Amino acid sequence: MRIALVDDEPLARMRIRALVGQSGQAAEVAAEFGEPVTALMWLQEQDDQGTPVDLVLLDIQMPGLDGMTLAARLRHLRQPPAVVFVTAHAEHALRAFDLAAVDYLTKPVRLDRLTASLQRVRALRPPTPPREAGAMEDGEVFVVQDRGRVVRIPLADILYFKAEQKLVVLRTLHDSHTLAESLTELEAQVGERFIRVHRNALVARQAMRALERRPDEEEGGEGWAVQVRPTMEWLAVSRRQVSAVRDAMAMQT
Repeated sequence: MRIALVDDEPLARMRIRALVGQSGQAAEVAAEFGEPVTALMWLQEQDDQGTPVDLVLLDIQMPGLDGMTLAARLRHLRQPPAVVFVTAHAEHALRAFDLAAVDYLTKPVRLDRLTASLQRVRALRPPTPPREAGAMEDGEVFVVQDRGRVVRIPLADILYFKAEQKLVVLRTLHDSHTLAESLTELEAQVGERFIRVHRNALVARQAMRALERRPDEEEGGEGWAVQVRPTMEWLAVSRRQVSAVRDAMAMQT
């Protein structure tokens, strides 16, 4: 269980971190913050990267953005964390539960109460496994610098990446863009949505329409190629990747 700790009192943070370690639960304080604004920015970043925290241990009365407001904003994340309020002010309990807080601990926090809270969070929402480092999700976009302008291209719109000389061409139905990244770097970013069909090409699995033997203009004779829809272009498939491409196409049917 990944925990973020937000409290403007350093001694309180130190005590809670120690109690988490003593709780006997599979839990760690992944980050701690003395004020809510920086905490919110970090939590949003973790959510965007697909590595959200499971729980926020959150003080209520802090300078600037208070804990209640932060908790309300966390509900708008794609994968909002559970919230347990930790405060010296018991009068806020009713409002805390209006914000769907899992628990409400009063200071000084006791080990048995914190342990019970961690167990409750684990029962309500098992920790979310992080996605593969660097891998993108369908809703994400590539940001491309193209002739002095910035172009945002949804991952779902990309048909293939093809290395040509020292650059890589990103192809969509209507446009092509050149990238400075290598295919190896791009393969790590796009994850399982794309398949390497050749040393010079990555193709979106959903875009593969047909696999056939066709004349090989570069090497002469015949070679395997995959047809990409909806442009109906043919891209070479290396012999060692034919089985993987065939299996990937079978899984899409």
